[in-house]
Amino acid sequence: MSLTIVADVCTGCSACEPECPNDAISEKKNLFVIDPELCTECEGHYDTPQCVAVCPIDDCIIPLAA
Repeated sequence: MSLTIVADVCTGCSACEPECPNDAISEKKNLFVIDPELCTECEGHYDTPQCVAVCPIDDCIIPLAA
């Protein structure tokens, strides 16, 4: 499973980027995106996804729809 950042909600604050242990988060056009090939929802590193934990906007980072 992977997470995604809702572009319409993201403020570009960058709080999430340094928290990702897999370097799955990057900046594109002043917004942040999650590479679904790299995102593991922090499994094996943390109990909860760290990007969600530090994001100041509710429901900005959500599970990627299948």
